[in-house]
Amino acid sequence: MARLLIVSNRLPISVRVDRGALCLTRSSGGLAAAMRGPHERMRALWIGWPGSVAGLTPEQRQDADAALAGVRAVPVHLGATEQHRFYDGFSNGVLWPLFHYLLDKVNVDAELDWEAYQRVNERFADAVAERYTPGDVIWVHDYQLMLLPALLRRRLPGARIGFFLHVPFPSADVFRILPWREQIARGLLGADLIGFHTAGYRRNFAASAAHVLGLDPDEAAIEHDGRRVALGVHPISIDAAEIARLAAHPAVREEAARIRAEAGGRKIVLGIDRLDYTKGIPRRLLAIERFLEREPELREEVRFIQLAVPTREKSGAYADFRRVVHETVGRINGQHGTTYATPIHYVHRSLPLEQVVALYVAADAMLVTPLRDGMNLVAKEYIAARVDDDGALILSEFAGAASELAEAVSVNPYDIGSVAAAVKRALAMPPAEQRTRMAALRRRVAANDVHVWAQSFLDDLDRAAPGPAAAALTASAARRQVPESVVERVRNAPQRVWILDYDGTLVPFASVPDLAAPDEELLALLRALSERDRVHVVSGRRRADIERWFGALPLHLHAEHGFWSRPRTCDDWVPLESDAAAWKREVRAVLEDFTRRTPGSFIEEKTVTLAWHYRTVEPELAGEHVRALRARLAERVSAADLELLGGSKVLEIRPRGVHKGRVVPLILDDVSERAEVIAIGDDRTDEDIFAALPPSACTIHVGGNDQSLAAYRLPNPRAVRSLLRSIHA
Repeated sequence: MARLLIVSNRLPISVRVDRGALCLTRSSGGLAAAMRGPHERMRALWIGWPGSVAGLTPEQRQDADAALAGVRAVPVHLGATEQHRFYDGFSNGVLWPLFHYLLDKVNVDAELDWEAYQRVNERFADAVAERYTPGDVIWVHDYQLMLLPALLRRRLPGARIGFFLHVPFPSADVFRILPWREQIARGLLGADLIGFHTAGYRRNFAASAAHVLGLDPDEAAIEHDGRRVALGVHPISIDAAEIARLAAHPAVREEAARIRAEAGGRKIVLGIDRLDYTKGIPRRLLAIERFLEREPELREEVRFIQLAVPTREKSGAYADFRRVVHETVGRINGQHGTTYATPIHYVHRSLPLEQVVALYVAADAMLVTPLRDGMNLVAKEYIAARVDDDGALILSEFAGAASELAEAVSVNPYDIGSVAAAVKRALAMPPAEQRTRMAALRRRVAANDVHVWAQSFLDDLDRAAPGPAAAALTASAARRQVPESVVERVRNAPQRVWILDYDGTLVPFASVPDLAAPDEELLALLRALSERDRVHVVSGRRRADIERWFGALPLHLHAEHGFWSRPRTCDDWVPLESDAAAWKREVRAVLEDFTRRTPGSFIEEKTVTLAWHYRTVEPELAGEHVRALRARLAERVSAADLELLGGSKVLEIRPRGVHKGRVVPLILDDVSERAEVIAIGDDRTDEDIFAALPPSACTIHVGGNDQSLAAYRLPNPRAVRSLLRSIHA
């Protein structure tokens, strides 16, 4: 069995000193509970921050590290300022509110906090890489470490890396607000599998990657940097059997009876949440107030219990939020309390799990109304605790759990009137309906518990990650930069022949084709190269564009994928063959139809080809229409002996056999065997050149896609220019 490396912001164990003695305290949080099984079963290492050790002496810190090692925990120690900026500043001051759609709370000017976030993710990458051995599986958790997958991919190219996001992923429009959106998206795409709670969160990420990075939006997987990154839906769960066991325990049943007795025969409506602004507690209190106003006769018939678990107590924003909640509870109790009953019993502290389960058992209804929540395990715990199949769950439609728990009473937490009505409905629900709903919910939660969740993710990661042979190939490909020895060989060659693509190779892609015109630096570089070498520019662009941009330079020019060629010593363009474009009229009509229905797209007509560009089209619409256009053209293309070629945000239709590889024999016709031939290109059309060249040629692919015939790769046009300058110097 492969060893598992679990990586999270916090270890499931905290270190502290109590009366001079070193103590290790286990966390009871959701992640700690969820990963406890894999940690023990797979003899895993857990890597994370152990809490502040500022008060420990060097000897105590050494003892603490040794004690953690004994339970297979690896500490990543952080300084107080570093931890504050990384965790409070960026993770919880920027990402947490953004991912929960609370945009007024997002600090978009957190440059120093962002720098700390980067540094801490680098620290974690170093810690993981130091302990990694080939064959290990790395599972990274949550929004605090979203840069980590890509950092690990650079250090460990062949590793199996999974990432799971425990919070929502917001819509593309919201994610794009983030100034560091590209870095975050690229960071996640270093994983082999990215897991989300719901299909909606997965869809949001795919759309965000499409908008931010220009990738094709696919909800199952994304092609990035030469790799296939799988996107999975893995709703996290609870240890349902353990909750059910506690709910049936005599001591817990006795505590539940005591809670009901204290309620004096009143119905109990329960809320349990961390005191976080995403949980919707103030609006829930307003809904309770609305219920009391609408149903004055029920004021002494219902008791609302709200357990608010302290969180982030040092944050000023949370202190203000806590004050608002406390004041709202006081106001409602003051207005609606009677001599015999106070409507809201508010508890602001943590309780042991046994007491929490007793509350679940005692409650007639559970109010779970977050404004936005990744999953919400409280809802599932309440269900698991209802071993008699009674009770009613009122659940926000904006909780991730709502996608699974269809039998709950669904509410919009922003509509306090509907929440108040749902409370009345839940309390009046007939026992038979309660049993029908709760039995279905309990079966689903029990069948899909936390152990199933963890194993399902690891199984999908195993399927998504490359096997040993493919991993070795990936690692090799990642190192396939142009070696200095090759650069030196080319530099000293008696004769050099360059075959250079243009868009994506010498210049970056532009949203509008004419914006990719060559700059003065590039023109000067090509002129300098051509003084000694033969330089061929082989482009898919129209002959007129290539002539306008490069006609004054002593270059060999090839336009429209080599259909037109112009030697450096000649002013006339020569066609590869006669114009056989009788098919254009019918195909153009199809393209025009799609262009009318696809804002931002346009048609480019060349001598023997038609191209449909969609670089500026909204990504989701582009994906839909590209698939439809391919299907529409498939029959016509096959019947007319044409080829349908996909490029970078372009579909091109051309006669079969018209491709860049056709110009290679012309280029090499009078080239000495001692000449170095260097071909550089970035997309599918350039693969025809690589295929037509002899093995001795130096072939270089530009960009992240490693699925290329080229021997070497460069990351971008900037690196291509740097290589050309270094060889010419």
